[in-house]
Amino acid sequence: MHFKLILAFVEDTKTDNVMHAAREAGATGCTVISNARGEGIEEAKTFFGLTLSTQRDVVLLLVEQHLARDILEHIGEVGEFDAKPGTGIAVMIDVEDAVGVVHQTQELTEIVEENL
Repeated sequence: MHFKLILAFVEDTKTDNVMHAAREAGATGCTVISNARGEGIEEAKTFFGLTLSTQRDVVLLLVEQHLARDILEHIGEVGEFDAKPGTGIAVMIDVEDAVGVVHQTQELTEIVEENL
């Protein structure tokens, strides 16, 4: 079984919606890293020397390769990544190998067979 890693950088107010959307699209779980910071094309606004920026969460999803594109697109829609600037981004990278996912492979095999 081959996997992809989806990294989604999400406004902290949208994290729960993105996680739920990923499950709907076939993800079996995720890891959230809280309180990340980032900056896009426009610099963060300041007020008396304090930076005013929203907090971000990083959502990591290790997903089966056949489900990966649907999951990526679904979280992008729910997170409104393309609709509103600054709401977040998601990227997908190949995973060479993974351990600790043996218990999920049977369930993933059934899901992938249904989708193919």
